[in-house]
Amino acid sequence: MLMFVPASHVLRCELTNMAACSVEELLAKAEEEEAEKLKSVSVQKELDLEFDVGNLLACDKNRIESRDFREQRKEDFLRALARDNTQLLINEIWKLPTERIAEVIVAKLPEQTTRLPREKPPPKPRPPTRWEQFAKLKGIQKKKKTNLVWDETAKEWRRRWGYKRANDNTKDWLVEVPETADPNEDQFAKRTKAKKERVAKNELNRLKNIARAQKIKTPGVGLLPKAQQSKDELAKAVNVAKTSTASVGRFQDRLPKEKPPKNSGKKRKFEPLIGDFSTEKQKQLELLKLMGSKMPKLDITKAVNTQMREEDREEAAARRRKGAGGKGRKGSMAGRGKGKGGKGKGGKAGGGGGKRRGKPGKH
Repeated sequence: MLMFVPASHVLRCELTNMAACSVEELLAKAEEEEAEKLKSVSVQKELDLEFDVGNLLACDKNRIESRDFREQRKEDFLRALARDNTQLLINEIWKLPTERIAEVIVAKLPEQTTRLPREKPPPKPRPPTRWEQFAKLKGIQKKKKTNLVWDETAKEWRRRWGYKRANDNTKDWLVEVPETADPNEDQFAKRTKAKKERVAKNELNRLKNIARAQKIKTPGVGLLPKAQQSKDELAKAVNVAKTSTASVGRFQDRLPKEKPPKNSGKKRKFEPLIGDFSTEKQKQLELLKLMGSKMPKLDITKAVNTQMREEDREEAAARRRKGAGGKGRKGSMAGRGKGKGGKGKGGKAGGGGGKRRGKPGKH
């Protein structure tokens, strides 16, 4: 018995099968991508990695299979290897004791075990200021204040300091004149001047703390009120006035016979922390090359000059010794001639028995 199926029904079934296959493929691809994102935190290695958590360093000594490297794409292989090693390093960090600081979990890193070469010395801790020393001596504990306070005028929470702070008296349109103050004095200008003085005083204290930490004297502020000013004081005042510009006196004109200031020093230049690192890379390579070389670096010109100076000193010392020895022998020979009586003036006078002439007044 033969059955005839309409062509439309056959086409509909084929489309349904194709749609089902495409949906399954899409779901499988989505699952693979999700699994790729959510990989396991446990990574298996043949050889355990060597960790230096203090430097956040992990050394992988496992052998790289060249077949896997060739079969996969280079970027994918390196990305997977870096991901696994980073996961192992993070697992080691989570084994450290942690604490919560301001809603953030912080892990305290141990001491470093790998000594890394560096061009500049590590920064020293900031020395305490005078107030910090006084607070430590008296046992004063620093109390943390909240950043927001209630503003009675605006009826809202505002910042304690800075722009749009709470209870800002500089925004008052009316200021009460004190009974002891001059009624014609501008209280707004007085308040602005007092604020500028407070800012200047804080800046001066900050500079004094820096000078005290560096163990240097606080620089002068110009001419002090005296009856007569010396030449050095006037030169110092002129130098301070010239360096008080925005360019620190770089574009200030000099007088025809003006001498450069004393003890001006030379400003140190440091490499930038961001940008082109080719110069820093070259310096580090030269440093490693110098450290790795077995033979020390020898300056031929300096060595030859040192040897020549040493020879000149030895020759000069030999000539001085020779001259001193000749003078001693000559003196001894003259003494022997006087004692024998046959040679020299002394011998002639003593051996011949003649009269000895002396100076007047002496016998």
